[in-house]
Amino acid sequence: MPGSDLCRRRPRRVSRGASLSLVFVTVLATAAATDSLPRDPGAQDRPPAARPSGPGALAPVAAGAPVTGAPPPGPRAGDPPPAGPAADEGTVARAAAAAEADGKSGARAAGEAVRRSGDRWGAVYDRREYETFRQALDGQYTGVGLWARRSGDGRVEVARVRAGGPAGRAGIRAGDRLRTIDGAAVDRRPVTEVVGLLRGRDRTHVALGLERAGRSWTQSLTRTTLSTESVTVERLDDGAVVIKVVAFTRGTGTRVREAVRTAPEGAGVLLDLRGNSGGLVHEAVDAASAFLDGGLVATYDVRGKERALYAAPGGDTARPVVALVDGGTMSAAELVTGALKDRGRAVTVGARTFGKGSVQMPSELPDGSVAELTVGHYRTPAGHDVDGEGIAPDLPAGEGAQQRARNVLDGLGTAPGASD
Repeated sequence: MPGSDLCRRRPRRVSRGASLSLVFVTVLATAAATDSLPRDPGAQDRPPAARPSGPGALAPVAAGAPVTGAPPPGPRAGDPPPAGPAADEGTVARAAAAAEADGKSGARAAGEAVRRSGDRWGAVYDRREYETFRQALDGQYTGVGLWARRSGDGRVEVARVRAGGPAGRAGIRAGDRLRTIDGAAVDRRPVTEVVGLLRGRDRTHVALGLERAGRSWTQSLTRTTLSTESVTVERLDDGAVVIKVVAFTRGTGTRVREAVRTAPEGAGVLLDLRGNSGGLVHEAVDAASAFLDGGLVATYDVRGKERALYAAPGGDTARPVVALVDGGTMSAAELVTGALKDRGRAVTVGARTFGKGSVQMPSELPDGSVAELTVGHYRTPAGHDVDGEGIAPDLPAGEGAQQRARNVLDGLGTAPGASD
């Protein structure tokens, strides 16, 4: 993006064409495992991917999982900043090298160094997890194409099935009870573990034990690479357009701009960022540019050096916009929220956002694993810190947030000069 080497600079020694410039850490993986990423209730079988896109940079397998690919639990909105100095690349690399020299796991030693540093968003990932993360940022995941959720009676059931995916082709339906995965019972497991079992690590095939209307059977499925739906667009009866963004993966900004460009002239936009765990910074800036004609999107620091992110010129500045947010709105999604709110471009409705405003940079360790370390924090155009604070909406709303947002959008009317 113009004016920002945040979106252009490649991390040192990280290759394989991942194009992972410095990014705000997102929780694409953890969010999926805790029901905040999919459009339907429940968690998709997408892979552990990114802590804020993430909302994005590398991410843990699941909050609280052991090291080597999983950092300590991330902070919640309102948590105080982590105590102690953040680990630097040299310290982590030396810890990994020393462990390797002693015949121990360098990745594990690096993870311990990050944990001791107090960097709550820092993490270490092995090569496989890094590749999984790269796929997630490209808008892809490996799975069988179903979403799982906890039912009212405590059982795990299928929430939705992706049309054309392995589960869909096998005839699995929403509402089917999911009893076992590769023979392991799932009813007593957290949904996060169910997600991990669905995704798998080393096997192409997965056997699901299912139940429907008293009939039980086992279905063998082949995991495959599927594309995510980061942006969906819905036209309301009154002409307004709902743009739902679940993560800022590659291409999301272009899809948001296209949705705004092709919306009926003067029609209002309800930008739904609820449950958006973040993603790539340049995609978030690109999405914000759909509603701004240049100007500041956010400022940030990298190891004490102040920098800025700017919107591209030519965005739609007349169309009424309401942004829907909640406690699952994180990282890069908070960057967009803060920009539109502070610049007076959108009315925000919902609940206070998560409060993930730190900046991470990936670096490769001697054994090929990747360390993701916090190097700074970002602020909204008005200078408000996001990390640990979140963004308070203009109009608080709970269960009826979407209806209230629609009412607000109706009250804003159409853009000046627009025809009925």
